[in-house]
Amino acid sequence: MRERITNDVKTAMKAGEKARLATLRLVTAAIKSAEMGGKKPLDDAGIVAVLTKMIKQRRDSIEQFTAGKREDLAAQEAAEIAVIEAYLPKQMSEAEVDAAIAGAIAETGAAGPKDMGKVMGLLKERYAGKMDFGKASGAVKAQLK
Repeated sequence: MRERITNDVKTAMKAGEKARLATLRLVTAAIKSAEMGGKKPLDDAGIVAVLTKMIKQRRDSIEQFTAGKREDLAAQEAAEIAVIEAYLPKQMSEAEVDAAIAGAIAETGAAGPKDMGKVMGLLKERYAGKMDFGKASGAVKAQLK
């Protein structure tokens, strides 16, 4: 994944795609920053975690910019999300998410809301980058009532 990002930086430079290039440089910097904090190179799962965090930050920014009537900045953040999402694994459908949650509940033997942590831990371990855990959390909570 790292090699793909590096190659895409070069391609964006040659093509003069300034917005895409700027976003890819932010991605590269975030990956390097995470590696410096962890003192070791990130594998693909680590890179996916960094990208997921970047998307979450941008979605939060979009909400704030929209509330502040700064649609231009919100549009810029949305464009960055589109570039970053291209490097994430395909997201699971709602049906797949529901099936994964049901399987995790059965596997962990979760019986109520107090077992939510076990279920979410298993889901994060198996489906990192493929599932929106904010939405999944609500679904888990609903199934554990």
